[in-house]
Amino acid sequence: SGTDAIIIGGTLNVTREKVEKLISKIVKYKKNIPIILEPSNPECVTFTNIDYLFIPSVLNTKSTKWISKAIVQWIKDERKKSVEIPWNKVVGEAYIVLNPKSSVAKLTEADTDLTVDDVVAYAIYAERYLSLPIIYIEYSGIFGNPEFVRAVSENIVNAKLFYGGGINSRDKALTMSKYATIVVGNVVYEDLNKYLETII
Repeated sequence: SGTDAIIIGGTLNVTREKVEKLISKIVKYKKNIPIILEPSNPECVTFTNIDYLFIPSVLNTKSTKWISKAIVQWIKDERKKSVEIPWNKVVGEAYIVLNPKSSVAKLTEADTDLTVDDVVAYAIYAERYLSLPIIYIEYSGIFGNPEFVRAVSENIVNAKLFYGGGINSRDKALTMSKYATIVVGNVVYEDLNKYLETII
């Protein structure tokens, strides 16, 4: 279809069993498209049949759990099980969550009342201080403000900018893809033809 990668993720009711079942279905048809797992909790992590594990740190959370504690706990749990984490597959993401009504904002207690200057500062902090390779602007369920995405794209140098939220038409895909790699979500399940329009 022209899709560059398949990201498996989600916030609510995600289990390892469901993740592994979905991966097993995708593997049959993926050809050369990488499969990326983006877990919302450590219990969902598997390395079987995936190419990358994207681990998000929510920078604008009010809880340290979603910046580092959940990740540290996962590492401790894997060490207790004597599991060797394949770090060559692990990629850190700086998440900036901006839709207050989204499940991810509620779960992570994200402070979404941010100005464009706030968002740019978070992005610069992620890239130049934390050296994270991906910055992800997450509107989850609604189409966000292109000016926020544009401003971030103009102020980062090496990090890759991702945008997710409300991409359900070609026009919206074109708008955000000027500044970021777009992640298309809900429309895949709602209207396959509209999803195909978003591949540009």
